[in-house]
Amino acid sequence: MSHPVDEARDFLAANPDIRRIEAVLTDASGAARGKVLTRSELEGAFADGRPLPGSLYGVDITGLDVEDAGLQWDDGDKDRVLWPVPGTLARAPWATTPTGIMLMAARERDGTPFHADPRQALKRVVDRFAETGLAPVAAIEMEFFLVDRAAAQAGRAAPATASNGWPQERHLQPCSLDDLADFAPVLDDIYAAADAMDVPARTLLSEYAPGQFEIVLKHRDDALRAADDAVLFKRIVKGVAERHGYAATFMAKPFSDFSGSGMHVHASLNDSGGANVFAGDEAVPTGTLVHAIGGQLSTLRESMAIFAPNANSWRRFRPGSYAPVGPGWGVDNRTVPLRVTAGKAETRHFEHRVAGADANPYLALAAVLAGVHKGIAEQASPSAPITGNGYDQIVADFPGGWAAAIEETARSAFLADYLGADFLRVFSAIKRGEADRFNALVSDIDIAWYLRMA
Repeated sequence: MSHPVDEARDFLAANPDIRRIEAVLTDASGAARGKVLTRSELEGAFADGRPLPGSLYGVDITGLDVEDAGLQWDDGDKDRVLWPVPGTLARAPWATTPTGIMLMAARERDGTPFHADPRQALKRVVDRFAETGLAPVAAIEMEFFLVDRAAAQAGRAAPATASNGWPQERHLQPCSLDDLADFAPVLDDIYAAADAMDVPARTLLSEYAPGQFEIVLKHRDDALRAADDAVLFKRIVKGVAERHGYAATFMAKPFSDFSGSGMHVHASLNDSGGANVFAGDEAVPTGTLVHAIGGQLSTLRESMAIFAPNANSWRRFRPGSYAPVGPGWGVDNRTVPLRVTAGKAETRHFEHRVAGADANPYLALAAVLAGVHKGIAEQASPSAPITGNGYDQIVADFPGGWAAAIEETARSAFLADYLGADFLRVFSAIKRGEADRFNALVSDIDIAWYLRMA
């Protein structure tokens, strides 16, 4: 039987030039944080873990400690132990200095999972499926923008100009092959990096806004690894974009006049023999799939602070924008938040279309799968499927904005049960503090609208 340290030894042997290794954790907001190890420290990290202050899991999107999260002064800002996630150690092809990268999961010193680690929250949900004899199969796809780096450095969002000199069109050209050709050098390197890091990147699309793209990730029968893929994919896209002189953003709504970027969670369930229990040819799904849909719809509202975790997230929800406005489902219908796919029976799954690309992949998948589990356990029944234009039929039923969503999520007994009450307390404290700071700021639009006319 191999030892975890063998992964480190094999990697170092195959990459004798590697000088540094990024040890990456994902905080509650989905931001990548961590430390850089030297080559000589890698085996030790696999053997004994690496300490890092637990307060890193209690900071907001700006990196500010949120005292109410209880991870700073309340426990003396003590260390937790970060352990490499098996199978994620890989070379970072975009780095100028020979660099490795690996994802990390946090534990207490006694080996128990650290309650504030989002990856551990997802694992808690996935483990609940063992009692059902079913196993989640999942993939996460995220839209992103390539933007002008100089403008981004100046605090503005502007469409990028391709390396061949073509500026991005200011009108909509969805699925434009010209756009894909214009940005082929950076997109090709994204694919190459994903292949080198065992991130299963598949279909490429030019999306519904200038400089916006989507690369589909292949599903995994390991839901934790599917979320790991999404986290690594973000690192790949950002790193490769920088290498080519662009900035890449997974911000939900960087441009007022164009569509935002979504995170679409695809999932199904396999039985103990590996068969898809959602499979079926019927026009209207029945059985386990229907209960899974019912559970997700019944828990959607209280999960919105996870699917739309930032102030900017809420600018994405507009009728006719391919972003949802309330609960509903249908078969092969992109105007509803929960789309059941058509196609071959054995490939049937659902696509959860609510989250923005700015959501934490671990938490978005955790909330989706928790709804699935609850729906199956309670034999939940959804409303009738929607056909035609869902925007004309769905009653807007999301919380009244970011702050309201945070409070509904904080009060959710469902999320406390599945993600852990201690995790939910930390997450809610972070988002409350972040919202309070955001709402206290006087923005440029405040001055433009009110300075003279008020």
